[in-house]
Amino acid sequence: MLYPFVFEPIYKSTIWGGNRLSQFKQLPRPMFGVGESWELSQVEGDVSVLANGEMKGCTLADLLDRYPEEILGKKVYARSGKQFPLLFKFIDAKRDLSVQVHPDDEMAHRHYGPQANGKTEMWYVVKAEPYAALIAGFTRNISTVEYQYLMRQQRIEEVLRRFKVQAGDVFYIPPGLVHSIGGGILLLEIQQSSDYTYRMYDYNRLDAHGKPRELHTELAAEALDYRFHSDVKKAYDFEKDYQADLVDGRYFRSALLRLQAGQSYLRNKKADDSFVVYNCLQGTLSLSCAADGSENTLQISQGTTVLIPAALTEYIHFHPHQDALLMETSCVSN
Repeated sequence: MLYPFVFEPIYKSTIWGGNRLSQFKQLPRPMFGVGESWELSQVEGDVSVLANGEMKGCTLADLLDRYPEEILGKKVYARSGKQFPLLFKFIDAKRDLSVQVHPDDEMAHRHYGPQANGKTEMWYVVKAEPYAALIAGFTRNISTVEYQYLMRQQRIEEVLRRFKVQAGDVFYIPPGLVHSIGGGILLLEIQQSSDYTYRMYDYNRLDAHGKPRELHTELAAEALDYRFHSDVKKAYDFEKDYQADLVDGRYFRSALLRLQAGQSYLRNKKADDSFVVYNCLQGTLSLSCAADGSENTLQISQGTTVLIPAALTEYIHFHPHQDALLMETSCVSN
């Protein structure tokens, strides 16, 4: 029997990571130098393991092998096969990440094979220090010749577009868009299931062994979109009372749910014909799903990520114990 799934986080130590993930997730022991928590992944070598229920210990791949349509939805399964199409992460940047870019599907297919995905992603800023800023795109259109010149002169920062950020800011990062998460930012990243990243510039930093980190200059130049993009920062409001639509793109659809303590909320996502993922960004609540006359209830709190199988999306009931903030994401299957 299917039920709401919670997976063991996969923690990644990085040279730029901090200690806020353990604070945010309210873990009993602090973690230092941890930059990422992979919440839901089927990337090779980093496949999520189920942490709850009667199938605890199964991997996400195991579950999709047994219940592909029931978990993914018929249309998503027809397009993705037994591969989970998205990757969810919390990222804690104590220091700036490298300036980087991701390939699109076509480039990924060309370099890594027909099953490879490009990397479209979005960011939701959970916490930010007063000084925090990030990079998303160029300040203007540039040519490939100018780009190569600025890279040789180590002046690429002159044309990078910086945004001061605060909690609640949303950014949409398509393939080809140059970007970097700045120090002092904790965010949720939702993306295609892909781990292809090309470093363009890394502030001349040294790794833990005292050597410069690898750059991917030629691949980055091939992947880059050299045009100015005006719409990378997404404005939103809660037009539907407690729901704010953030992104409705080619690969995923995300909305922010603002739930009040003591209220009751019912969601029916069956028409999406997709799984639904909830990331709890604030508060505590009960989440219930029903199918075939049986109900499954789960208690979730800040930092928890829950996967609702497509077969259970007709009835999703929330009972917040405190004011809560949830990110709701489904896969675009049309």
